[in-house]
Amino acid sequence: MNEPVYSKEKVLNRPSIGLTILVVNVLLILLSFALFIFGMAADIPGAIRAVVITLGALYGFIIGPILFGGLKIIKPNEALVLTLFGKYYGTLKKEGFFFVNPFVTAVNPASSSENSSGSYKLEGKPDANKSGTTAYSIQIPKRKLSLKAMTLNNEKQKINDSQGNPIIIGVVVIWKVVDTAKAVFDVDNYVDYLSIQCDSALRNVVRLFPYDSDDDEKSLRGSSREVAEDLLKELQGKVTVAGLEILEARITHLSYAPEIAAAMLQRQQASAIIAARQKIVEGAVGMVQMALEQLNESEIVNLDEERKASMVSNLLVVLCGNKEVQPIVNSGSLY
Repeated sequence: MNEPVYSKEKVLNRPSIGLTILVVNVLLILLSFALFIFGMAADIPGAIRAVVITLGALYGFIIGPILFGGLKIIKPNEALVLTLFGKYYGTLKKEGFFFVNPFVTAVNPASSSENSSGSYKLEGKPDANKSGTTAYSIQIPKRKLSLKAMTLNNEKQKINDSQGNPIIIGVVVIWKVVDTAKAVFDVDNYVDYLSIQCDSALRNVVRLFPYDSDDDEKSLRGSSREVAEDLLKELQGKVTVAGLEILEARITHLSYAPEIAAAMLQRQQASAIIAARQKIVEGAVGMVQMALEQLNESEIVNLDEERKASMVSNLLVVLCGNKEVQPIVNSGSLY
């Protein structure tokens, strides 16, 4: 299937002659006014008077003002997508003062939802710990497309991980427009499109990983870099049709949902206690073994199996106990 013509970006390589056109047009308008006044006041034949008045009025009041509409100023990292009577005319990307067809119209679908302060408002997802819906803004130039790297700070979402545990996660996405024709004509609103696809990609990626893992398996908490790379690839595949490039995607918030946070905290504490106890027992057994070996080598005292078992038991109690042991001195015989 052939790609639509408007999906192919057409960059207008026009010379920066806007200032020259401006000066010349102002001078011609002044000259037309002078010609119009001369035709009205001078004592000349009627036919010549009509021609002079018509030419002066035509350029001074109609043609001259119309030509001002073809003057366009482009700042660095800005683009202007132009249409002529409904057809894609081209894109101005180079900074400068240009003159184009005065009947062209600049198009930017993202500016249609722009508020008075120049910020494009996006409704965020409700925060799990707060009531209501928060809004965040992206600066979108009116009628112009920004080619700068912009930040989409997606609100926190509640998503189930691969084990079915509900978690709260938030991401930030760094993106920019690389194909102005696709951004304007192939999607209805490229900012809304990016926000929706970001939510979808985040859900698809999070469902592949557990929140935490005890083995070498990738997890959201322990493999944040790998998860971010997968999110970037997933999101880039979805927004290429809109002419956008994802520069970076990072997880900014990660936690269990409030309804299971307490239980998961107890689980983590239990795992930590078990791991600590395991280390303590391993160390205590090693110390007891070393003590018995040194007693046998030095022949300080000869212990039968029953006394060795009693000594091992006492040493393990001392080494593995949570509190300090109160010593009891035996002044009598061991037997």
